[in-house]
Amino acid sequence: MALSLATPTSLAPLWLSHVQVRVEAELRRLFQLPDEEGLDVRWTQAMAHAQAYTLRPAKRMRPALLALGHAIAKGSSAVPERLWHFAAGFELLHTFLLIHDDVADGAELRRGGPALHRLLGAGKLGADLAVVVGDHLFARSVEAMLESGLPAARRAVQYYLSICRQTAAGQYLDIDLGRTPLADVTLTQALRVARLKTARYGFVAPLVCGAMLAGAQPGLLQALERVGRHMGLAYQLRDDLLGLFGDTHACGKCADGDFVEGKRTFPVVAAHLRAPDSVRAELQSLWNLRSANPVALARARSLVASYGGLAATERLVDRATRAARAAVAALPPGGGVADVLDELLVLLARRSA
Repeated sequence: MALSLATPTSLAPLWLSHVQVRVEAELRRLFQLPDEEGLDVRWTQAMAHAQAYTLRPAKRMRPALLALGHAIAKGSSAVPERLWHFAAGFELLHTFLLIHDDVADGAELRRGGPALHRLLGAGKLGADLAVVVGDHLFARSVEAMLESGLPAARRAVQYYLSICRQTAAGQYLDIDLGRTPLADVTLTQALRVARLKTARYGFVAPLVCGAMLAGAQPGLLQALERVGRHMGLAYQLRDDLLGLFGDTHACGKCADGDFVEGKRTFPVVAAHLRAPDSVRAELQSLWNLRSANPVALARARSLVASYGGLAATERLVDRATRAARAAVAALPPGGGVADVLDELLVLLARRSA
């Protein structure tokens, strides 16, 4: 099915809306599993929670980028039906990672509602059950991508799983840095986490996989990898700012989460490097609190802004965005598809949620 991209403005929201409708319809189908019917009423209830959690309002960014990568490689916005099935599997794998991330982070909210482990039970029981449900969704996601029947599905899945391994490394480093003194964390380490945890998984992988499924040549795959690398870095750095300065209602998740978890994100490390010794000690003390204390959060925000962490991050977001746009400009035009990608990356880099 082709979506007309001939309109002169607001291409990205139109594309996202189209992808959301198609992918969410496929996601509902992925939860229809006759071989699991009647296993146990408790499992049926767990899957109902998982389906409702998966179908909460979301951007569906990875399926959107997957379809754009395919469209750019084909030179047309026409998306084959089987690609939507693959895209739904792609999104389900993302859901699995969100569930596990929320357990690891002790998060309360996701996409405007309780994190899945909060729905399934209290304390360790809920966390254990959510991990198991996440494992199920991982298996179902890979199954769905492979059963799409697309000629290059196996190659794309293999590539995607290799990226997911690196994502796990990024998540490990992100959590592990939480016990490292701020004075020992470098900007290079903070950026490495951003690239491994988000840029390659969230942006490089979908664009490259989509093009792979369209039979793209290595040169185009490399070009899309450049786009995704810069786009993903801009996205994650913006996310780091929202994780400290954002609004819970707008973000759909706790805006103080990074502070409560003591995360060593780029703006925090940048401010610590620029601050005098007395302020560095205070920053370290604040990040050791791991408490949702509104007074401490306000002070932390003030220090990160006053000592250049906010401004330094904004500058790097702008630089990465410009690099991504330059990489997009070098892509084949493809009937306006590259224009959608360009608009999308600007919206993501400037987002407030």
